[in-house]
Amino acid sequence: MSELSVRHLLGIKYLNRRDIELIFETADHFKEVLSRPIKKVPSLRDITIANIFFENSTRTKLSFELAEKRLSADVVNFSAAQSSVRKGETLIDTVNNILSMKVDMVVMRHPNPGAGIFLSKHVKASIINAGDGAHEHPTQALLDSYSIREKLGDVGGKKVVIVGDILHSRVALSNIFALQLLGAEVKVCGPKTLMPKHVESLGVTVEPNLRNALEWCDVANMLRIQNERMDMSYFPSTREYTRQFGINRKLLESLSKEIVIMHPGPINRGVEITSDVADSGQSIILNQVENGVAIRMAVIYLLASQIKQ
Repeated sequence: MSELSVRHLLGIKYLNRRDIELIFETADHFKEVLSRPIKKVPSLRDITIANIFFENSTRTKLSFELAEKRLSADVVNFSAAQSSVRKGETLIDTVNNILSMKVDMVVMRHPNPGAGIFLSKHVKASIINAGDGAHEHPTQALLDSYSIREKLGDVGGKKVVIVGDILHSRVALSNIFALQLLGAEVKVCGPKTLMPKHVESLGVTVEPNLRNALEWCDVANMLRIQNERMDMSYFPSTREYTRQFGINRKLLESLSKEIVIMHPGPINRGVEITSDVADSGQSIILNQVENGVAIRMAVIYLLASQIKQ
C-alpha cells in the first residue's frame, strides 16, 4: 500500500503530485462506501481525533466530523469560543491538554497563518489544517480538484479561473497549488484591490475582465467576499462588485461554450452568483459538498495508517 510523503496535512505546497493522486484514489473507494446502505467502515476504530476550531465553521467542521465517524474514529470536538483560550491559555497548552487525553490526530482551524505548522513542531499528534487565516485550506482545494476530475475526467490540461477575493482567500492559494500540481492552467479574476501584489509569481495570469475570463475557462470557481477579514472597503459597493464580477444566468448563457461553475461556500446568493446559476445544471456546488466527506475520509485514513505503524 502506498503512503503519503508527509505526516501532517499542513498545506498543498508540502504535497507532491503522487500524494494528491493517492488521496483521490482512496477517496474513490470511500465514495463507493458512502453510497452503500451502511455508510460506515471500522478502519479507525482505535484512533481518537480532536476537532479544534478557533474560528467559526459550519460546513468544514460538519464534513470532518462526518468523515471521522464514517471511519469509526472516536471524535472530540473543541470550540475555542467556549474554552480557556478566552482566559489567556496558549495554543500549545490548549492542544497539549487535549493530547494528554491520548488523542492521535488534531484537525485545526485557526485565524493565524502558519498555526498548524507551528503546532506540528511542538506536538506528537498528526495535524490536519482545516484553514489557517488567509493562508491555506488544503482539504477544500483537494475536494475542488477532485470534483473537477469527476466532472471533466481529468484536471490536467483544463483551464480554471478563480474569481473574487483572492487577497483574503486561503481557498484560492490552496487551489492554485493543487491545480498546477495536477497540470491545469490557472487564471485569477477580481477587483485590483483584492489581488495580492505578487500573485503572478505563483504562475497564474491576472484577467481583470470577467467575460474574457469566462470565455477562456473550462471551470469558474467563484469565491465569497470575505467581509469578516476586511478592515477597510476594497470596492465601492456590493452592487458595484456584483455588476463587474458576479455571474448571472444571462451572462452564462451568452458565452460561446458551456462552463462548469464551482463555489467553496457559503454562497452570498445574488452577490458572486445568482440562485439560478448556483442551482443550474452547470453548477457542481453540491457535488463539492458530497466529495468533501470522501476526500476528508481519505486524508484522515492515509495519515492514520502512518500513526498505526
